[in-house]
Amino acid sequence: MKIAFVLFNGVTFLDFVGFYDVIYRLNLFEPTKGTTWDICGLTDEVTDELGMKVKVNVLKPDLGGYDLVFIPGGMGTRKLKDDREFVDWIKTAEPAPYKVSVCTGALIWGAAGFLKDKKATTHPNVYELLEPYCQEVIRSRIVKDGNVITAGGVATSIDLGVYMIEKFAGAEAAELVKKQLDYPYTATGIVEW
Repeated sequence: MKIAFVLFNGVTFLDFVGFYDVIYRLNLFEPTKGTTWDICGLTDEVTDELGMKVKVNVLKPDLGGYDLVFIPGGMGTRKLKDDREFVDWIKTAEPAPYKVSVCTGALIWGAAGFLKDKKATTHPNVYELLEPYCQEVIRSRIVKDGNVITAGGVATSIDLGVYMIEKFAGAEAAELVKKQLDYPYTATGIVEW
């Protein structure tokens, strides 16, 4: 499996790192050994909402070459949803088997047209921003509608990572990862279509 992590200025890094710290563990399990990933962006460095900087290792790749494309949220999504260059780049993810987001990353999938006939979720404080982009906003923590998986606010990034581990490597793998993370919680509010 090949994963693209899409980063941008104004990202909430905890959205990204919460998911990343869980999902990189796919390499521990036989069904998903050999998983690779790229940290992708339009610039070689991105700055989060608080001023922290991270280097991007792949500039503007064709996202259709990945099995899973992940978009975190952050205040930057409010501008990027109207940024033609960024949205056109996200549209290259059309062939990717999995389109995944946390928080307001869903706004980006919506702006690119991938939520048009889908049910989706985002951070509870911004459900109304997502409404124009999807068939229905589901007020839940994780929503899977076909090949699009959206998740709620920041803390949900860990739940989403565990959910994806279970999806790709099985329930035992997900439980092992939770033990490694000392994560005693069981996700609630998972809705699938």
